[in-house]
Amino acid sequence: MRKGHYFLTSEAVSEGHPDKVCDQISDAVLDAILAKDKTARVACETFITRGLIIVGGEITTKTWVDVDQIARDVVKKIGYTDPKYGFNYSTCSVVNIIGKQSPDISQGVDVGGAGDQGFMVGYACDETKEFMPLPLQLSEKILVNLAKLRRNKTLSYIGPDSKSQVTVEYKDGKPLRVETVVLSTQHTEEILDKTGNQITEKAKKELIEKAIKPVLKNWVDKDTKYLINPTGKFVIGGPQSDSGVTGRKIIVDTYGGRCAHGGGAFSGKDPTKVDRSASYMARYIAKNIVAAGLAKEVTVHIAYAIGKAEPVGFYLDTFGTGKINDDELTKICLQVFKMTPKAIIDQFNLRRPIYLPTAAYGHFGREGFPWEKTDRTAQLKKLAKI
Repeated sequence: MRKGHYFLTSEAVSEGHPDKVCDQISDAVLDAILAKDKTARVACETFITRGLIIVGGEITTKTWVDVDQIARDVVKKIGYTDPKYGFNYSTCSVVNIIGKQSPDISQGVDVGGAGDQGFMVGYACDETKEFMPLPLQLSEKILVNLAKLRRNKTLSYIGPDSKSQVTVEYKDGKPLRVETVVLSTQHTEEILDKTGNQITEKAKKELIEKAIKPVLKNWVDKDTKYLINPTGKFVIGGPQSDSGVTGRKIIVDTYGGRCAHGGGAFSGKDPTKVDRSASYMARYIAKNIVAAGLAKEVTVHIAYAIGKAEPVGFYLDTFGTGKINDDELTKICLQVFKMTPKAIIDQFNLRRPIYLPTAAYGHFGREGFPWEKTDRTAQLKKLAKI
């Protein structure tokens, strides 16, 4: 755990951000296929731009799904239902260019091996009840609240595309307060001032009071800075203003930059791809360690070789916060947790349509996902003899 006085920042993006639209379409396709074919191999990629959605990748399955309709349903649910937001679910074009998975990869995966090489990272800390970094949790919760206010028409002028960023002040590893909040959100022209280049001070205040402060609560003080749409306005947003691609928000999806990242994206991939499933296992291990009181903070790395079932490497670091040394804790984890792709799939029952909810507002620190359970704490404590 780092000593001294410092600041940490994390950002989050809303479900209407172009990259997140793509993640959700890819995972919706995955879910639709797994609902009919549990053994399917799916690596679905989506690209979105002005008036166009392209869905591609490699899929091997015995079933058929309506990719066009799935994509439109996702976009509709997000809220791109009105031309004023620059993108519309009913008028956009959807192009399907999906192919099949390479047989060279399949021959290794068919016998239980990993779907790719690489290392996957899990993290947990005790600074929030979710065992997640505070800056990321606050950033995500601001956007969840903003989406709620958009949908219930409390803030009727808000569009689907938004980004938030929270900077937290720390001392000796403990969060003290929120230093700065940045919120950039798409909006209609009705809240622009007379210049037409800035949103009104009234709108800024309303966003602070209704979208931000109810989330941050006692973390803010009189010196907290709020930057609302810092460029002035954000009328043109979503796919009209920026293209999106599946898998381009990997830090947002995980731990907000608090720890290392293996580089692999999650969305659109079936659980034979260890980029996804082993990252879930690494989080599960890390969270159970911290929940058991064996460390205040921990990073877990698991490495694989394509086609091989057993990990080629396992590493953890408690940053000096462990109740026992890291070598002993490593040995205990290797006893408690099975980390082959098949074991992970069975542990979390991953061959089912559970992935679309993960594709916005983070894969970790949220209730309902099986990798967020803390059901190994008693076993870890017993073996650690504490």
